Amino acid sequence: MKKGLFILLIFCFSLTIISCSDDQEEYSATGTTDNTTTTTTDTTAPVIAEVTAVTTPTTDTTPNYTFSSDETGTITYGGSCSSSTTSAISGNNTINLTPLSIGTYSDCTISVKDSAGNTGNTLAITSFAVIPSYVAVGGYLTIQSSTNGTSWSSISYGGDDNFYAVTYGKNTFVTVGEGGNIFSSSDGISWDNRTSGTTISLTGVAFGNNTFVTVGGNAGEEIILTSTDGISWNNSNTNLSRELNNVRFVNNTFVTVGSNSSIFSSSDGISWDNKTHPSTSKDLTDVTYANSTFVVVGENAFILTSSDGTTWTERTITTSVSWSGVAYGNSTFVIVSSTGNNVATSSDGTTWDYEDIGKFWGVIYANNTFMAVGSGQTGLISTSSDGISWSSTSSSIRINKVIYIEQ
Repeated sequence: MKKGLFILLIFCFSLTIISCSDDQEEYSATGTTDNTTTTTTDTTAPVIAEVTAVTTPTTDTTPNYTFSSDETGTITYGGSCSSSTTSAISGNNTINLTPLSIGTYSDCTISVKDSAGNTGNTLAITSFAVIPSYVAVGGYLTIQSSTNGTSWSSISYGGDDNFYAVTYGKNTFVTVGEGGNIFSSSDGISWDNRTSGTTISLTGVAFGNNTFVTVGGNAGEEIILTSTDGISWNNSNTNLSRELNNVRFVNNTFVTVGSNSSIFSSSDGISWDNKTHPSTSKDLTDVTYANSTFVVVGENAFILTSSDGTTWTERTITTSVSWSGVAYGNSTFVIVSSTGNNVATSSDGTTWDYEDIGKFWGVIYANNTFMAVGSGQTGLISTSSDGISWSSTSSSIRINKVIYIEQ
């Protein structure tokens, strides 16, 4: 009996050992976890490329620039440019550069650093130039420039001569004046004296049809010069037998006006057609075209209008001042005078009203505002939205003409 019990105990003990051994093997086969972790380090730097360069030249002092990046990251700017945008997305990024002064920018760069600290290639922004929106010229061969029409910088080439007119075309500024002076500039800041081939005063200049045209006159004879680049000039030798005071490119045509009520038109500045009003002998000073109407102004309050530039009608206004400039904007013609304080306005060129404002040599309509310049030995710059109510600021010299570069 005892022997039997002993054998049974041994048997049960053996089963227990075998069972535990099987459980351990099962745990080993199914319950063991591999705790090994593989770590990958990002060593790939962002790649950026230019998409859209800054327009050049531009009058925009906060221009846009677009580049692409294949990663998100932080933007770093170098050189003379910066921006408030400091984060790049994956794809195209358009940034707005912080305000820039007039000048050429050729050292601007951009780079992007990703979240892993990898800095990509340094992208050089294509060189561009910021030019003034406004350029004014006047006494003592002085040229003034401004990006906003409020704050002006000035440069003078000395002497007692005047610059009488200024224009812009083919990315080139051209100003003309007494003694046959012609100066040109690519940026409105640095100017070069060009050879005109004449000492006769040049009183008007315009650009159109890829051509610069300047006019003047002396002792009853005209001078008309043309240029394709604003640098080299040719005499048109037109033999019009008139002193010419001004030239404009209006309605796709050059129109010049001068002594003896002379009006001539040309498509190229070389061959001219006589459009003179025959019944008077006034000195004409300026011309514009708007609202399907040509308006010509001159001495003794003289005003002519025409729908075709050939047949002219004289308009009446009850003042005796001599008009020096005319412009159109905001559905209104505005005429200014250099001999009296009168500024005249009209909605149609036919019926005119005038106010006592100031003495001006020139007027333009730009950026939704009339701007008139002039007044004696000390200059005056006045602005108005409607040609009736004006606000004025002083200038150090008399200003004869001003232009606005519209882009």
